Amino acid sequence: MKTFDELFTELEQKVAARDPESGTVKEFIKGKHFIGKKIIEEAGEVWMAAEYEGREKTAEEISQLLYHAQVMMLACDLKLEDIYKYL
Repeated sequence: MKTFDELFTELEQKVAARDPESGTVKEFIKGKHFIGKKIIEEAGEVWMAAEYEGREKTAEEISQLLYHAQVMMLACDLKLEDIYKYL
């Protein structure tokens, strides 16, 4: 299990390494529009899971939403501190 901060550090490292086989790198390279569509898709899946699929599936879908949000953070050159100051 990893924390939000640990995941962000891992994704930063993947993007910096630019491994062409990495799904994270592929998504990052496709850019903000593509990432934004993934965020919208995952948000819908969170809603559907919460309504109809139960606690475990909802947690899984939220984790995917957070992942794509972090990829967007990287695409926008945002750091965790940039987000935390608004919480």
